[in-house]
Amino acid sequence: MSKTVKVTSQAEFANLLKTSRIVVTDFHADWCGPCRNIAPLYEQLSAGLSKKNEITFTKVNTDEQQEISAQYDVTSLPTFIIFKQGKIVEKVIGADQKKLQDVVKKLAAEAGGSSADGFGGPSGGSSSWRNGDLPRGYSDVSDQVDVKGLELLNADSEFGGVRVLFDTSKPSGLQTGKVAEKPEKDWVESDTDDQLLLFMPFQSSLKVHTLQITSLPPASDDDEAPLRPKTINLYTNRPHNLGFDEAEDIPPTQSITISEKDWDSTGTATLPLRFVKFQNVTSLVLFVVDGDGDGERVRLDRLRLIGETGEKRDQGKLEKIEHDH
Repeated sequence: MSKTVKVTSQAEFANLLKTSRIVVTDFHADWCGPCRNIAPLYEQLSAGLSKKNEITFTKVNTDEQQEISAQYDVTSLPTFIIFKQGKIVEKVIGADQKKLQDVVKKLAAEAGGSSADGFGGPSGGSSSWRNGDLPRGYSDVSDQVDVKGLELLNADSEFGGVRVLFDTSKPSGLQTGKVAEKPEKDWVESDTDDQLLLFMPFQSSLKVHTLQITSLPPASDDDEAPLRPKTINLYTNRPHNLGFDEAEDIPPTQSITISEKDWDSTGTATLPLRFVKFQNVTSLVLFVVDGDGDGERVRLDRLRLIGETGEKRDQGKLEKIEHDH
């Protein structure tokens, strides 16, 4: 469920400015193409950085809320205005993804939102709960995932949806205290066997250097307990997701076997890719071939892509096709 507040009145907006220390506002319109293009990034920032009474992400439809738009002199779309304690501190005009990320990350860090580093952080930065630094010269490019086009096959619906994989917040599997006692199911698990097929389209072409997978199955001797992935296959630039039979027949761009020693103390495996094979990538299919044991389920908590961004892709090139497992 989206954490973004869709403003319906001047009074509601005024109240938000009083009750939340930082308010990020997207002034948009339904007919605005650039607004639609940057909307997935805005939703991802909202999902990762929203914090009650601290950071609130809002959307104002300028056709429906003309008084608010006039009050803040909005004449171009999209316009992003960031308020701190009710006062304007930053304004981003146009669908400038990098500037929007930089501005929001800076303010989130000031508010204690350390997870902001998960969105295109500078080389050497890292999400607060992950170990180590990013490879020199590369950044987190997970924000380039087109979340609306994500598709995950063979996922158990009793657990989190596919978008949770790119949530920058600390996984509940690493939480302690009361949070750990009643955790939200902020991970995905396979359903009928230990295979998963994830389709990830990107908003721009990427050079993908490293893949990080976090998997935090509970320590248990129970045969029903989920497994960590063992073998994963990666396929680049597919126009849509593969079927399971198709994935087993097509040679992957790269196949990786994850060993026990690859998992660090946060349950994260950092997997360098054959960089020359992952240039100009517009989509990526991740096939979890099997788990690291005899069980029938596999668990994924988080994914992170590290590399470089390139040219924005043509949104019309990808399509979503249904598959049966």
